[in-house]
Amino acid sequence: MGTMLKPITAAIFLCLFLLPLVFAAPNDGLVRIGLKKRKFDQNNRVAAQFESQEGESLRASIKKYHLRGNLGDAEDIDIVSLKNYMDAQYFGEIGIGTPPQKFTVIFDTGSSNLWVPSSKCYFSVACYFHSKYKSGHSSTYKKNGKSADIHYGTGAISGFFSQDHVNVGGLVVKDQEFIEATKEPSITFLVAKFDGILGLGFQEISVGKAVPVWYSMVNQGLVKEPVFSFWFNRNADEDEGGEIVFGGVDPKHYKGEHTYVPVTQKGYWQFDMGDVLIDGKTTGICGSGCAAIADSGTSLLAGPTGIIAEVNHAIGATGVVSQECKAVVAQYGETIIDMLLAKDQPRKICSQIGLCTFDGSRGVSMGIESVVNENIQELAGGLHDAMCSTCEMAVVWMQNQLKQNVTQERILNYANELCERLPSPMGESAVDCGSLSTMPNVSFTIGGKVFDLSPEQYVLKVGEGEVAQCISGFTAIDVPPPRGPLWILGDVFMGRFHTVFDYGNLRVGFAEAA
Repeated sequence: MGTMLKPITAAIFLCLFLLPLVFAAPNDGLVRIGLKKRKFDQNNRVAAQFESQEGESLRASIKKYHLRGNLGDAEDIDIVSLKNYMDAQYFGEIGIGTPPQKFTVIFDTGSSNLWVPSSKCYFSVACYFHSKYKSGHSSTYKKNGKSADIHYGTGAISGFFSQDHVNVGGLVVKDQEFIEATKEPSITFLVAKFDGILGLGFQEISVGKAVPVWYSMVNQGLVKEPVFSFWFNRNADEDEGGEIVFGGVDPKHYKGEHTYVPVTQKGYWQFDMGDVLIDGKTTGICGSGCAAIADSGTSLLAGPTGIIAEVNHAIGATGVVSQECKAVVAQYGETIIDMLLAKDQPRKICSQIGLCTFDGSRGVSMGIESVVNENIQELAGGLHDAMCSTCEMAVVWMQNQLKQNVTQERILNYANELCERLPSPMGESAVDCGSLSTMPNVSFTIGGKVFDLSPEQYVLKVGEGEVAQCISGFTAIDVPPPRGPLWILGDVFMGRFHTVFDYGNLRVGFAEAA
């Protein structure tokens, strides 16, 4: 089943890709970018298989990025390094230049630059399948020429900065700095249905410190309020894909009132989130809070591996068995339980048994010194990283079970079951389409309010009848403190909850989508 799942996982996002439809701005002073759905093209299955294979190797390479340094550092690829834009579902149309040259872009709150393919892109096949910006055809073009590189988890683009007018939903943003991409080597961009990316994050993570399009819209007085909002239509039977509204919110897009939380760190739209609940019960890892970002450029919900394993266990998802995880449970499980019963500090346990070191607040990977072979050192260090992380997850799992007064045998069996639910390298986990009615709600606590996701909302389904396949909407990402644990609330969450990005008050708001 796992072998068949890889092309299906990549294909599920292809069938949900959306094409743009720009609506004229009505008299309410709001600027709207409409989104329209496109049917799955059966001919794209082969491309999707290639994408799945490449994505797996690229995802493995992401491990070298440890989210170090400050936002905006040249070497700090950060969350963008984990993106898979083949998974992004929502697109809109913009124009660049005078007269406007049209491009389909992802409106992405997880990045901050605007880039499109350049007419000077000669050696990347992807450029020949997408619209290209021709500076010589625009009367408002201004040369810049500064080089630019953006690295994503599924590839990279490089090129140079230029300046021109950008048309967004009928608004003309003058003299906007953007990137002309001259290299798009990844197959991701070859089979993608979008031409480029329009980032809606903060300038702190903008490559080259370029002023983002949204900043320019505000600075040039083009919007009624310094607010934009997303409404995603998750009804697969309807053609309308949703709307992005610049300058405010549309009351028709949500029910009730928004719950707002302050932005805690500028760069991504990051905020503090409370506990994550499965069927109303705590998962433990975010009991004292986690960081989260609202990211329109990510389809799924990404969170700490320990919680994802618990969720996948609760919904019966089948992932790849982690031999390292089972080895830790088998070798150290009883010791961990004994130490928890002896009231040892949970955060010190993994360092006390030798799988981590202790930095004063938590266990961290010890690393392995070697003067024999640098490659062996790197491989061994990676294995030790996994053992340390697995030990820390096991401590949380067992601590939660001890609170429920279950037997040691049951605790060890439960930990082994969670090991079997750890996500596969591509992050996909299959579930039984016929079991949705028995699956629990998964809930997120934000601003003191609980936001529930039902199985129908967090399970992605492709196909009908006996050939239908269902995929868990949860995937794993592990960001260490102090920046983590971190959740990425992508389109699965934003489709359920209308999301407001309030730039003027530096806050994010969520309300039930209408």
